[in-house]
Amino acid sequence: MNQLLLIIDAQQELMDGNETESGVFHKSQLIKAINLVIEKARKADVPIVFVRDLDVAEGKGDGFEIHKEIKVPDHAELFDKEATNSFHGTGLLEHLRSQETKHIVIMGCETQHCIDSAVRTATISGLDVTLVADGHSTRDTETLTAEQIIRHHNETLHGHYNVEHFSVVRNSREDLFQPTHDNYR
Repeated sequence: MNQLLLIIDAQQELMDGNETESGVFHKSQLIKAINLVIEKARKADVPIVFVRDLDVAEGKGDGFEIHKEIKVPDHAELFDKEATNSFHGTGLLEHLRSQETKHIVIMGCETQHCIDSAVRTATISGLDVTLVADGHSTRDTETLTAEQIIRHHNETLHGHYNVEHFSVVRNSREDLFQPTHDNYR
């Protein structure tokens, strides 16, 4: 099965914060999970794609780059986006289709925005999705804590479906590149 690891907005300034925004919840744990799954993808010969948001650090400088503690493989592909949705205007979906990708593993930031939209868009685009439960994060809002947002999305997106394709939520320590979707069909 053709698979892909998709890491969204794991950028220096977004994860660390800046003078007006705090960093993401449990940043160190998130980075550790991302690096663990990158290593699993590398060993399984699964392609890796990073998506960067052009709004982060005004699209330039060190703050715009993938977080310095993330071990970005040399062969990783990179897409930049202007919208919340990683598939909007980026060529990402066309890339996945050209690779005949059937399953994507999703990680990154921010849970309620870019992660949520990527999971939902992928399922309606004919892909099975594994969202890494401990592999996405956000920051507190006025209404909910980051921890509540993450828990809510892990619960809501586990089993989210669009008839034929759906998402499951699994932990980074699991064998994510052995999809479990068929167990639920």
